[in-house]
Amino acid sequence: MSDALPRTRLYIDQPLSAGAAVALDAGRAHYLRAVLRLGPGDAVLAFNGRDGEYLAGIGALGKSAGTLRADRQTRAPDTGAPPPPRLLFAPLKGGRSEYVVEKAVELGAGRLTPVFTRRGDVSRVNLDRMRANAVEAAEQCERLDIPDIDDGIDLHRLLACWDPSIPLLVAAESGAAQPLVTAVTAAAGQAVAFLVGPEGGFDQQELDALRRLPFVVGVGLGPRVLRADTAAFAVLSVWQAVAGDWRCRQADMRPPHRA
Repeated sequence: MSDALPRTRLYIDQPLSAGAAVALDAGRAHYLRAVLRLGPGDAVLAFNGRDGEYLAGIGALGKSAGTLRADRQTRAPDTGAPPPPRLLFAPLKGGRSEYVVEKAVELGAGRLTPVFTRRGDVSRVNLDRMRANAVEAAEQCERLDIPDIDDGIDLHRLLACWDPSIPLLVAAESGAAQPLVTAVTAAAGQAVAFLVGPEGGFDQQELDALRRLPFVVGVGLGPRVLRADTAAFAVLSVWQAVAGDWRCRQADMRPPHRA
């Protein structure tokens, strides 16, 4: 294999180590063969969320299956990074929920939870599609892990079983709220979750329930009214800039792919 790293990354839900043989299912084999036009002898980068990332050579590649062989580790598992934030969001219509998942993966969310609210537009979600979007986004943005995506849950049920040691920062449309940067700075270094409501906002009963809980912190997103997906990206971006992995030195990151 060449010393240059390939651009193609594959999430493989199997153990990875130097010399390990990896079986490819029909979908992965088809993607490599028919979409990327790769074949035996070509190389990819494989990761599984546990063992880091490995340079791997393609062995057999047929219509219904294929094989890889891991060669060497190119990146070790992430250690010592700040705990990633959890994003709880009201599902949106028209494919925008999948867009939220994609961008939340790119912005480093560690867990995603669809939350059903009274004014929400969507009463159920396609978890298989969301999880496929998460895998694809992780492959493209060079993450080493795939965030968990929970089953959808009603807001009141979620609050009833919430771990009170974890601050829940709720994007506030109005009323008393801390500036987002202030709340994020105070929560730096600990597990934290953000809750973004539906396009129509939380109803009064939901707002009253949230305000009664000691672990809930209302956070303001400035003078402009943001769409629900924009609000999700805003809170994650501020978290990464103030308390997350955007503070890492450029030298700590993997250099760009060589041509």
